[in-house]
Amino acid sequence: MQANRRELNIADMKRPIYYDTETTGVRPERDFIIEIAAFDPVQNRTFCSFVNPQIPIPEEVTAITSITDDMVKDAPTYKEVGKAFMEFCGQNVILIAHNNDSFDKHFLDNEAARHNLPMPSFQYIDSLKWARRYRPDLPKHNLQYLREMFQIPKNQAHRALDDVIVLYKIFSQMIDDLAVEQVYDLLYNTKPQAPVMPFGKHRGEPLSKVPKNYLSWLAKSGAFDKPENQELKENLLSLGLIN
Repeated sequence: MQANRRELNIADMKRPIYYDTETTGVRPERDFIIEIAAFDPVQNRTFCSFVNPQIPIPEEVTAITSITDDMVKDAPTYKEVGKAFMEFCGQNVILIAHNNDSFDKHFLDNEAARHNLPMPSFQYIDSLKWARRYRPDLPKHNLQYLREMFQIPKNQAHRALDDVIVLYKIFSQMIDDLAVEQVYDLLYNTKPQAPVMPFGKHRGEPLSKVPKNYLSWLAKSGAFDKPENQELKENLLSLGLIN
């Protein structure tokens, strides 16, 4: 992939920090981080720590993550872990997580606020947003699907450090030779191209050109209710192409 953005001096380049959180639920204002991990590929360093959420871990979370109350009972609280994580990241960095903008960043902010930890003004990249925007040809964009597509060996899914290393390997292939600053610029400072149909006989066509009777047929069949088609549904709703 070739960048058409500004050239970067090596001295100005930011280090990417890939990170992931495991939590007691999906609501940042009410749930808590139970594990956080990060990988700095430039300095070849890793960070990983359990976090004592000071509440019981729900059974459904343990079923997904394999993290139990016994595993976190002697772990430090986020006040200590969060400080260590921020020191690990350092300065002049861009943090990267899959679904960052809707999930991980909000947990970092809420935990920092709970423990009165000053939150650095990090820049972030949401690799899920990047995948959805620049690989609309793919039917799914979750981490495990991308892992299989890029032929990366199976990991222990839903454990923070394993997911971080997998994300690093995936994203390195997805962005090719772009620097993280260029990725950030393309994702957040560049107007996205008109959304296209990601599947079917009108695949690759701008949504505005897809016949409405075809879209109506897909809607009636329940195609837009599938989790992997939620972004497509949102685009169609915003364009007024479906109700």
